[in-house]
Amino acid sequence: MPLTLSTLSAGIVAPLVGFAGMVALVIAAAQAVGATPAQTISWLAAICLAKAIGGMALTWHYRIPVVMAWSTPGAALIATSSGIAFPAAEGAFVVAAVLIILTGLIKPLGNLVARIPAGIAAAMLAGVLFRFVADVALAAPQVPLLVLPLVAIFLVARLVHAASAMLVVVAAGVALTYALGLAGPLPEGAALSRLVWTTPDFVPSAILGLGVPLYLVTMAAQNLPGLAVLRANGYAPAAGPIITTTGLVSLLSAPFGAHSSNLAAITAAIAAGPDSHPDPAKRWPAGIVYGLAFIGFAAFAGFFVALFAAMPKALVTTVAGLALTGALMGSLAGAMAEERTRFASLLAFATAASGVTIAGVGAAFWGLAIGLAALGVEQAYARVRRGQ
Repeated sequence: MPLTLSTLSAGIVAPLVGFAGMVALVIAAAQAVGATPAQTISWLAAICLAKAIGGMALTWHYRIPVVMAWSTPGAALIATSSGIAFPAAEGAFVVAAVLIILTGLIKPLGNLVARIPAGIAAAMLAGVLFRFVADVALAAPQVPLLVLPLVAIFLVARLVHAASAMLVVVAAGVALTYALGLAGPLPEGAALSRLVWTTPDFVPSAILGLGVPLYLVTMAAQNLPGLAVLRANGYAPAAGPIITTTGLVSLLSAPFGAHSSNLAAITAAIAAGPDSHPDPAKRWPAGIVYGLAFIGFAAFAGFFVALFAAMPKALVTTVAGLALTGALMGSLAGAMAEERTRFASLLAFATAASGVTIAGVGAAFWGLAIGLAALGVEQAYARVRRGQ
């Protein structure tokens, strides 16, 4: 294996960036669906193992740096859900995984997903993410000595090195929390990881309100951009088998609490880019190092869950919100990019951001539905006008 120092560095930096920025969001998602501390540890460990094993298998088979991540917008979607019990959430995860597998196997299904207007899909995602970023502003007056310095650090760090900005924020946040005396005691007995099986419960409202949107945001906001990153760096990935593999590892890890695993985008740019190795054919070992790093994170998932449990809610809120600013910017830009879908996208964004729940089905689904309905009405009216 042609492992160089730069490739090793890329394989280590990429998982540190991905893990540090999003662990708080995964914990928030677990709390939203009522996961116990043991189930939360299992969730974090299982998803680390899923993306480590899946990514290493794909990297080794294709000899290209295929790195996987957890679904960041998916975790945000789960964290904004309400009224969904943990087993029902797992049932939604299973359904989302099966849909991802079918997308990789059945090309027309992938084409159908691709036909959803990009602006409306982006608007739905922006509505889900907006609440997290807005919560940072709401947390600032409550604990200004903690939140405001972290925002300032983030503003500077992202200018110096955007990829590692969240790593700096997390380290500074933990240090500042202890310096201000805001940290609680570390829970006992939570340092080691253990996978906990929970039998999924297939509840129609959870499948419709969580499972289907989870599938859509994972495909649109993670898997498709992940493939684009690989292509941009000179690789020709086999899209169908790779997508199917992400669905398979998601399916196997779902009963242990994990939501969707998918292709990475930002961290993939680190592992697959020229900083990893000048020769694209020699960058693939970074994918193996990346996977090994996440196996290590899985082993110590209990420590990270315990650490964040001892942190004040304002820190978790700030870390999660700042980590999602980039995704929100991209989603808002995509939502408003095309004039043809701009009004429908606005309705989708407002509905998804409202947090409304109707018939047990969450706001993300209704945002997508109202956006598509509004666009359909506009297109039908335009056809009638053309026929006059």
